[in-house]
Amino acid sequence: MFETMCRNILIALQGLAFVSLFAISAHAEEISPGVLRTPDSRFENLADFPFEPNYMTIQGMRVHYLDEGPRDGAPIFLLHGEPTWSFLFRKMIPVLTQAGHRVIVPDMVGFGRSDKHASKDAYSYQYHVDVMGELVSRLDLKEATFFGQDWGGLIGLRVVAAQPDRFARVVVSNTGLVSASGIRAWLSYPILKLVVWWHGAMTFEEFRADPSFPRWIAYSYYGEDLAVGGIMEAVGGISDKRVIEAYEAPFPDARYKAAAQIFPYLIPSQLSENERAWREVFEKWEKPFLVAFTDEDPVTSETDLAQQFRDRVPGAVSVTIKGVGHFVQEEVGADLAALINDFIAGRPVEGF
Repeated sequence: MFETMCRNILIALQGLAFVSLFAISAHAEEISPGVLRTPDSRFENLADFPFEPNYMTIQGMRVHYLDEGPRDGAPIFLLHGEPTWSFLFRKMIPVLTQAGHRVIVPDMVGFGRSDKHASKDAYSYQYHVDVMGELVSRLDLKEATFFGQDWGGLIGLRVVAAQPDRFARVVVSNTGLVSASGIRAWLSYPILKLVVWWHGAMTFEEFRADPSFPRWIAYSYYGEDLAVGGIMEAVGGISDKRVIEAYEAPFPDARYKAAAQIFPYLIPSQLSENERAWREVFEKWEKPFLVAFTDEDPVTSETDLAQQFRDRVPGAVSVTIKGVGHFVQEEVGADLAALINDFIAGRPVEGF
């Protein structure tokens, strides 16, 4: 009996050891309390993405960025939006580097190969501006060209406004710098929060059945598992399974998606700060500024965001990219890069 009892205890201990090892393995990506790191294996053999990763630790988080082309080339700073990462620029990078430019493409914290906070509360609009601004400062970029689309513009334009002497020109597409002042700035965000709360949680299918901006924010913020692949398929018109998988690669499961979930919720959170950037920097901008929006973007086509750039930035040049949706880099990336090359070189630019 004693031998049987010992054998049972040993079996139980072995089982506990296995459970413990499984638990450790399951949470191995949590590199510190509340901070997740996507395993490198998720980024192996991605379609048309041969670029080497680079890393910089900023505010305790490992931030990933691509650094392609000659180190002495004029830098171009490309910034992604929601829910994408540097993979979005894979078609543009070769065209830009072949023209002799150094191309810097970071993943914002919570996206791509950068570390990810598990809590939505760890993110703010200002947090992303500060992290990307420190990356630009520590790389010591000078005479740089900035390109931003979607949230890349919302964050990147604030980085430019904070360090305008580092940037020689700006290009924007399908983005904005949403702003307000006075009582409107004070009330807009609380009202939006209330509307989003009223809509509450919904599935991706429920959102798609009745899409609106508040419902998009509600789905993103309250949803349990943001449908990254579904978003890229629906909004980006992507049907290639390999490309969808690449956009899903940074997010092994729902725990990794806090940044993508809260991004839409943060859009009106810095209206006064954005208005200050307009008045102090962009309304006084004397360097080249290109507005290159598409005409079939379901996100911005019915807004006045492009016109705001035309109206508020002195000397802004505007072109229209026809027959293209929201993710212009995905649909016509090489053509967009050629347009940026022409703009940098001072050649005439036209839509296409």
